[in-house]
Amino acid sequence: MRISKQSIHKLALLALIGAATAALGQDATHGADQGDARHAAADQGHASMDRLESAVARGKQAVGQPPDLRLPRTDNPADRRRAFEGLRGRAPMPEMDARARAAQARGEVSLAAERERQAKALRQALGLEPAEEQALAKAAPAVIVKGWVPVLFVSSSMPISTLRNYAVQLERVHGVMAFRGVPGGLRKMGPMAKLTAQILRIDPGCEGPNCVMRNVQLIIDPIVFRQHGIVQVPALAMIPGDPTQAYCERDDDSPRAAHVVFGDSALSGMLDEYARLGGKEEVSHAQALLANR
Repeated sequence: MRISKQSIHKLALLALIGAATAALGQDATHGADQGDARHAAADQGHASMDRLESAVARGKQAVGQPPDLRLPRTDNPADRRRAFEGLRGRAPMPEMDARARAAQARGEVSLAAERERQAKALRQALGLEPAEEQALAKAAPAVIVKGWVPVLFVSSSMPISTLRNYAVQLERVHGVMAFRGVPGGLRKMGPMAKLTAQILRIDPGCEGPNCVMRNVQLIIDPIVFRQHGIVQVPALAMIPGDPTQAYCERDDDSPRAAHVVFGDSALSGMLDEYARLGGKEEVSHAQALLANR
């Protein structure tokens, strides 16, 4: 069948229209795909930013709150019971126990030696004890006191001037100054060492280890206070034997004075009162020493 030119033109026009329609459809589809991809990427970006902001907020909160340093609770009866049962069930190890006791004993000896070394250094620094070379150069036989020793009971609360005056008088009769305790407690010897230096220095303005000290012994002895019923100070007692013996080496049955004199007066007046109470023999030697000026 023959096809006319007019038919050919119509067919070509229809083909062009169909191709254009197909192209437009592809472009619309491609544009829709690109739009979906952009939306998906934007959604993922927003989600990532949300996660980052949450992580930063958690980090700031962790920095602002310190870690909990509290120990686990131990008031649970069941836990405590299991712990004690575990201790009771521990197999005995005599060798380990002996080693632990030996180590403890060595530690105590070492600690005592170190305390004594530090106390000696402190006494030397405050002038209460000469340095070793000075002690060797000035060594002299110790004075052995026989009979009764004048012991004056005092307190750190008394005026320094009063304590210094008593120290002058006690030096002449070879007496002893007794304290019940020390300022600040027995664990703090610094205040007592300072007080001792203030009492015994001949020159109150002197400082350092080269100061000349009075030959008066100061003791800290709560037992001798209790033995003689000392409830107020100053007080005087004539104690037989050696009252300077460490109180941890004595007991309540150690020798004690027959009388106690209370009153804030000179040592001579307290000795006279002691003699009046019946202790004339005990104070006779001290009175003679005090009279020989």
